[in-house]
Amino acid sequence: METPAYWGISGFPISHSLTPKMFNIVSKYLGLSEVKDIYLEAKTIDEFEKQVSHLEGNIWLSCTTPIKHLIPKYLQLEMSEDINSINQITRIKGDWKGVNTDGVGFLAACRHIGIEPTYSTLRLRGGGSTARSIAEAWAADGGKIILETGRREITRGPWDKAIIDSEDATIAIDLDTEPGGGESIKMNAEIQVSISYDEDTDYNQFAVIMVAAQHLEAWKELYAPHRKEELPSLSLLLKELAITK
Repeated sequence: METPAYWGISGFPISHSLTPKMFNIVSKYLGLSEVKDIYLEAKTIDEFEKQVSHLEGNIWLSCTTPIKHLIPKYLQLEMSEDINSINQITRIKGDWKGVNTDGVGFLAACRHIGIEPTYSTLRLRGGGSTARSIAEAWAADGGKIILETGRREITRGPWDKAIIDSEDATIAIDLDTEPGGGESIKMNAEIQVSISYDEDTDYNQFAVIMVAAQHLEAWKELYAPHRKEELPSLSLLLKELAITK
């Protein structure tokens, strides 16, 4: 494993992001140190490129809107055409790699709060890359999906066979909310969750659980796949986040 010189977050808005803090918590379990935290606030690829070009050495980055939509084409990274975004990237010895952990992170967060996707129905509002990533992972796990009209309709994809017409949903999520703590519309389900958070969001809220779950998945898939047995559990990461708040 190549230790980075920098790790952090890129996108906009990002001032509220917990990612650098999570990097530092998880790194203790692997004995990593002397890595600099970075917040690369960028709305365009030009802004991203300008900031990254000044950084020498290896980089680990979590990417949020809008950078996660722009980065695959810019860096010529392979990705799922159904999702069309990458939210975790590395630059190791000049070579870029990336993955998307939105969907698997959502599933892990659901299991953390006691919802098993395989036997549950998700009411989903939104058609962007996060919605598609969640729909793909949910369908692959055997769950059912009810689509609700939002700003954009979700495209056709590998989740099509999981879509049902029903009023009964186990869990609902509105992905048309603004990032950084935007409010959701009320949706019909046993429980409704949000993945939008800000500086004042409690660490026991689903949005924080999901961002922590996404982060752990990034370590497993991209940052340190050969040391995944050494990583903390989601529960432990959340506990340490609350302690360091």
